[in-house]
Amino acid sequence: MSKFKDFDETIVDLVNSLDGLTKPVENVFLTDTIDRILAIDVVAKENSPLHVTSSMDGYAIKFADQDKGILKLSSYVPAGTDISQSVEEGCCIKTFTGSLMSDGSDTLIPIENVEVNGDEVKIITSVPFGFAVRPVGENYRDGEVLIKKGVSIGFAQIGLMAELGFVQVSVFSKPRIAVIATGSEILDLGEPRTSLAQIRSSNHVTLEAIMKSNGADVSRVGIVQDDKELIKNKIVDALKDNDIVITTGGVSVGDYDFVKDIIKGMNPEYVVDRASVKPGRHIRVVKLDSKYIVALPGFPYSAAVMAFIYILPLIRAMQGLSPEANYIDAIMKEDYQKRSPYTEFTACNLFLKDGQFYVNLEGKKKGSSAILTNMLDGSALLRVEQKTQFIKKGEVVRVLPMSKIL
Repeated sequence: MSKFKDFDETIVDLVNSLDGLTKPVENVFLTDTIDRILAIDVVAKENSPLHVTSSMDGYAIKFADQDKGILKLSSYVPAGTDISQSVEEGCCIKTFTGSLMSDGSDTLIPIENVEVNGDEVKIITSVPFGFAVRPVGENYRDGEVLIKKGVSIGFAQIGLMAELGFVQVSVFSKPRIAVIATGSEILDLGEPRTSLAQIRSSNHVTLEAIMKSNGADVSRVGIVQDDKELIKNKIVDALKDNDIVITTGGVSVGDYDFVKDIIKGMNPEYVVDRASVKPGRHIRVVKLDSKYIVALPGFPYSAAVMAFIYILPLIRAMQGLSPEANYIDAIMKEDYQKRSPYTEFTACNLFLKDGQFYVNLEGKKKGSSAILTNMLDGSALLRVEQKTQFIKKGEVVRVLPMSKIL
C-alpha cells in the first residue's frame, strides 16, 4: 500500500496544481448563455424605475383629495408618454400600468374604485397613501451589484440582463476535453461484435455525458487499439486543441497497459501518481504546462467515479468556480462493512425525508468495478474513510451527489 498516496493528499495536490490557472473568457449572445458561468459582476447603471411609476391602471391623485369625493379628470398619460401636466388640487390624471406618475401626485386609485361621468371621477372606495405607486429604485439602484461573477446563468439572470440592455455577456469559456478509450477488445458505437472476447465500450460516452453535463465542451476521439505508438499520437494530437485529455484503460500493470508509460515518457509534472482509493487506485493526473492528462482505469464504474473525484474539480476551476467537492451529510439506513483497506467510494441511494438526507444500498450489486448499473436511479457516492472498517446504521456519513439535489 505504500506506493499509493493518501487520498486526501492527492486532492490537496490536485487543488494546488490549479493555482494561477488562466481562465479564458468569451462574449456570448445573451440568449445562448443559459447554464454558462458569468465572468463579470453585473452592475446597475441607473435606477429602476428611473421615475415614480404606476403599477396599475387608474387615476393619479393627491392622497388628501380622496376626502373631496369627486375629482376633475384633467388629462391622460398612456404608458410610454412623457408626463407634461401636473396634478392640481381637486384634479386627477388617468394613468396606465407602467406610466410615469404625474408631478404633484402621490397615490394611484384603481379604475375599479371609481365611477366616471364625463370629466368627473367619483371615488367609491378609497386607498392608502402611495397605493400602486412604484418608487424610484424599487427594482434596483444605480451602482448595485445585481448578479455576482461565478453565477450559473439561468432564466432570471438572462431576463434581468435583457432589461439592463445586454446583447452579449462575458462568460468563462467551456473547458475543452478530449476522451480517448484504449483497448483492442472494445468496440465503438455501432460496431458489430465478431468475437465473444469483444466488449462494447461505454467509458468514452459515459465520460462525455458527465463532462458535458458539467459545462465542458467534449470531443470523443473514439477507440484506440493497444498500440503504444498509436495511443501516443492520439494523446499528442488531442493536447493541441484541448485543455484536458482523458484516457481510459492502460494504467495498471498488464502487458498492454501502455498509457502510464506513454505519459511518463512525456516528462510531465505528476499531480496524482496513483492513490489510496477504491475504485481507481491506478489513476494518474499529470500536467503539461497549463494542460492536463487524466489517465483513468478501464472499468466503467471506476472511470466514472474517478471522473467525479478528479476531473470535475478541474472543470469547475477552469470556469472560475471552487474546485472543492460538494459533499453532504446523510444518515446511514443500514450497517455497512468496508470492503478494502483504501478510501472507498460506493454507489448508494440518497434520498430526502422530512428535511433530512438518508443513504442505503438497496439494489446495489457487490462485485467488480465494471457494474455501471449501480449508478442508475440518481445514485450518489458514499465516501468511506481509509481508517473506517464498519459503519453502523444511524451513523452520519459523507456523500457526494452525482446529480443535482433539489
